[in-house]
Formats: sequence, C-alpha cells, structure tokens
Amino acid sequence: MIRNAKLLGMAVAAGALMAGAAHAETSFNAGIATDYIFRGIDQTTGYSEGQAFAGADIGSGPFYAGAWITNTGPHVAQFFEYNFYAGWTPTLGPVALDLGVIYYGFTDTDDTIGDEADLNTYELKVAGSVDAGGVTWGAGLYWTPNFSGDADGLDDNSGFYYEVNAAYTFANSATLSGAVGAVEVDDYAIDSYTTWNVGVTYPITDAVSLDARYIGTDDDATLGFGGNGDTLVGTLKLTF
Repeated sequence: MIRNAKLLGMAVAAGALMAGAAHAETSFNAGIATDYIFRGIDQTTGYSEGQAFAGADIGSGPFYAGAWITNTGPHVAQFFEYNFYAGWTPTLGPVALDLGVIYYGFTDTDDTIGDEADLNTYELKVAGSVDAGGVTWGAGLYWTPNFSGDADGLDDNSGFYYEVNAAYTFANSATLSGAVGAVEVDDYAIDSYTTWNVGVTYPITDAVSLDARYIGTDDDATLGFGGNGDTLVGTLKLTF
C-alpha cells in the first residue's frame, strides 16, 4: 500500500508539472551498454549479455519528474526494471540540492522461481553538489525502508546508500568523473559493502554521448550479492 501511495504521489507530481507549467521542458533518452551495473552489483547476474534502456524527463523550474525502463538481460528468465522518480532542486548558497523519491519496480516472468514484483521498493534521496576549483563535488544519501521489497519475507530490512563524487569537464567537453559509495543494510546476508567507479564521458554530438567506466566493489559485495568485483562498462546514449 505504501508503494502504491508513492506511485500515486509521483504520478500527481508529474501531472502537476504537465498541467501547470506552460514552460515545462521535456527530454527523452535511450541507449545501450555492455552490462547493467547498479551500485557495483551486476543486475544481469550470470547472463551479462548487455543492456538496453530508455527514459523520459520533464522539469519546470526546480521541480522534475521522470520514468526509466531497462532490461536485466535478454534471457527469458530475466525481467524488466522500471523506475519512476520526482524531486525538487533548490539552491542553498553555493550548494545545489536534489531532494527526491525513486520507485523501483520489476515485472514478473513465468520462467523464474518466486515473484519478481516482490522486489518492488522505493528510496528517499538527499543529495547536493558545489562547484569549486573547476570541479563539481557532490555527495548523496539514499534511504529505503525495505531494501529487499517483500522478497523472502523480508519486509522491514531498511538500507542506506552513501556516496561522494566528483566531475571535471575538459576544454574538449569530455568529462572525467568518479564516485565512492557504501551500502548498509539491516537483516540481510551481509550488512555492508563498498563500491567505486571512475570513467570518461565524451559528447560525440549534442545528442549522442559515449561513456567508458571502470566499476569495482569489495569482497563483501562479491560474497553477498554475487558481484563480479571489477568491470569495465561502455555506454552509448542518445538524448533528444
């Protein structure tokens, strides 16, 4: 019921943006990647044949909402993930804030054991960034009341994700960026792990970008989630 309320709330927010903002800006995106890695964990598990994704965003002033969908591997046993999100981006002096909510939904398949929809959950986000010395420095805190959704009968294992990140854009418009993050979970196989990434994004055109990124995790992630430790991921993205 809480998850449905969150979906309704985000739908209302998106509707308000659509109906009440004459100057709302809308954009769409689509892309492919060599793998789907989320916070250091391979979402395609043992299949790892690649990722295709698409999304849409709408914004008006400091408010935004959007939706995103991706495969988690082309094997028939895999399923689709869909996200809805909305937020507010006020400024506090030199700090640009991002206060939002993210819903993570998963489709069911007939070829797996269990119910993938049981994985559905949501997060609350508090993030901020500041420009200093030509670098954009950022940090974020994400909290979910139910890390595992309703899977395996775990209906109250809350979790946090903490991240610090930085990005620098060169004269040729290529951006070097990286992040270090930590996951902490209650009542799960492991209680924490660390992940990091570093990579370069290059805008081939105004609409097409290419990203090459190294993603790593510690041993706890590998043991608790089946992560593959170190991965190089390439992403080609179209925005229009």
